[in-house]
Amino acid sequence: MPDTKRKLFIKSYGCQMNVYDSARMSDMLAPSGYVETDQPDDADLIILNTCHIREKAAEKVYSELGRIRKIKAARAGDGHDVKIAVAGCVAQAEGEEIIRRAPMVDMVFGPQTYHKLPDMLARAEETGRSVVETEFPVEDKFDHLVQPSSVKTRSRGVAAFLTVQEGCDKFCSFCVVPYTRGAEFSRPVERVAAEARRLADAGVKEITLLGQNVNAYHGEGPDGASWGLAQLLYHLEEIDGLERLRFTTSHPKDMDEALIRAHRDCAKLMPYLHLPVQSGSDSILKAMNRKHSAGFYLDIIERIRQARPDIALSSDFIVGFPGETDADFEDTLKIVRDVNYAQAYSFKYSPRPGTPGADLEAQVPEEVKSERLQRLQALLGEQQTAFNASCAGQKFDLLLEKPGRYPGQLVGRSPYLQPVHVTNTNAAIGDIVPVHIDAIGANSLSAHIV
Repeated sequence: MPDTKRKLFIKSYGCQMNVYDSARMSDMLAPSGYVETDQPDDADLIILNTCHIREKAAEKVYSELGRIRKIKAARAGDGHDVKIAVAGCVAQAEGEEIIRRAPMVDMVFGPQTYHKLPDMLARAEETGRSVVETEFPVEDKFDHLVQPSSVKTRSRGVAAFLTVQEGCDKFCSFCVVPYTRGAEFSRPVERVAAEARRLADAGVKEITLLGQNVNAYHGEGPDGASWGLAQLLYHLEEIDGLERLRFTTSHPKDMDEALIRAHRDCAKLMPYLHLPVQSGSDSILKAMNRKHSAGFYLDIIERIRQARPDIALSSDFIVGFPGETDADFEDTLKIVRDVNYAQAYSFKYSPRPGTPGADLEAQVPEEVKSERLQRLQALLGEQQTAFNASCAGQKFDLLLEKPGRYPGQLVGRSPYLQPVHVTNTNAAIGDIVPVHIDAIGANSLSAHIV
């Protein structure tokens, strides 16, 4: 281990799983003497942990690399050899092309190979050559990850992400995940539970289970049988000190009856579900290869609400998918009105090279996509505002997560993931306290402790 600490800067793009992966990369490098910094200008190693979901994702990475190249050159003038790495889904998709377009990059590796990061870094330092690792490995990367110390875990907060499932076998025609994250893989139950216990022992009160299709989880249980997500949730519920459970992101086809019952029976499972539908049109859902209809989705929503009447729902929507007509879009608006979401994410369709959707005819004009997105977001915004307003005067338990901007103020998350501010309290971060909602802001709620 080096005598002096070296500084690590990681910039994460995209989903919560990338946040989890970035934390694991930091843990992998800690034994080599790296400590995190929030500024790239004084870093010895800069990692861009990329996402390929958004439009022009690769070009945005190359633009960021242009800025980082200047940092590397300036640091070289001071005698510092700054290493640059591109990780994540753009790295998996682009591979050697990143080195060709940005020769100063020292390492390129996909989301399934970051457990090799210390070895890749050593190779880059020893040879002076760029290292590219984008093959899907045979071994389970989770077996090789370094676990953070309790002190480091505590420094990351009282809520944590925990990846339990990766990859996707659904092959939606708009999505690159099967090509960048690989086939569905689920971690064994006891390895997930061991990580959850370490988090709880370090003071984590809430864990969000992550997966590209988290409700497709099928990990090996302690009895040797394949366990579903519902069984895993009941198992984790028994962990002392762990008070709250969530999971994301789910696919409607994998929302089985056992998981619906878990929302009724699992006391620590929060009443909030992110269940993407993408479109309300059956013809567009078929073109997307979503493997469900609008009616199927609405039936699931009804069963979930019967099991957990106080549940809040969120979703994802894509507007302007190839072939989407005005009638198709009206079907999307209809399903939004039928469900009435507490929150949702919506985007214009943009082709991803290598996906079936990119080759479809009848691409929707950009101005039509923009107009439809504006209308959809207006409706979703109305629903979110109405849901937040309905919380006024309610009482629920709040997990206090961090200090607020003002003296004596703390900020927590409601069971529905809303940020809530409380003031003049003797409570501490990590406490779960009963609160009364006093006021509704544009993006948060205000409350006092009961």
